[in-house]
Amino acid sequence: MLVNEIMHRPVTVIQATTLLGDAFQQLQTRGFRHLPVMEQGRLVGVITDRDLRFATSSLSPAPRTAGEPVSLVMSSPVMTVDPLDPIEDAARIMRDRKIGCLPVLDGSDLVGIITGMDLLDALVLLTGVTKPSSRLEVALADRPGELARLTAFLATRHVNIHSILTHPGADGRVRTVLRLDSSQTRPLAETLRADGFDILWPAQKPWQH
Repeated sequence: MLVNEIMHRPVTVIQATTLLGDAFQQLQTRGFRHLPVMEQGRLVGVITDRDLRFATSSLSPAPRTAGEPVSLVMSSPVMTVDPLDPIEDAARIMRDRKIGCLPVLDGSDLVGIITGMDLLDALVLLTGVTKPSSRLEVALADRPGELARLTAFLATRHVNIHSILTHPGADGRVRTVLRLDSSQTRPLAETLRADGFDILWPAQKPWQH
């Protein structure tokens, strides 16, 4: 999934000369938490509701007034992504930088914006939970052919796979989470165990060990 599939467009922006009070009013009225800041058609910063609250708070070392421009408190320079960047790259940037949004630039043109909520929506889609399905989690050896062996096993039993997500486990194996078009996941899990697969979910009942 790419950034251009989840970004919001067109983008609501403010100018660097916009007053703090007006910017806050826009955030409140539109229900946004972030606003890109433009100057002469170019992205120069981002301001958030948190920036505005802190900047005008008595707890700030140098409190600003509602009549001052956003250019004094905006975050700049701005981290951005390209419309064709994978969403996992965007998620890594937001996590590493501890930021809540990323403007999307096509060259120098602002064409969209993505937020943490957009990434959560993408995760929901990628996991396949938007469709009626059941969850299966398997620990696979980290070597070629293991995932193919699992999917071939499911194919022979006419089980359709809605999604597959993998990540490295602490034990060096690959934890593989599948959403399946089947309501018989527990019997299927027992069949997989009998064939030598290590099934993590559905968990085996204690009396079945």
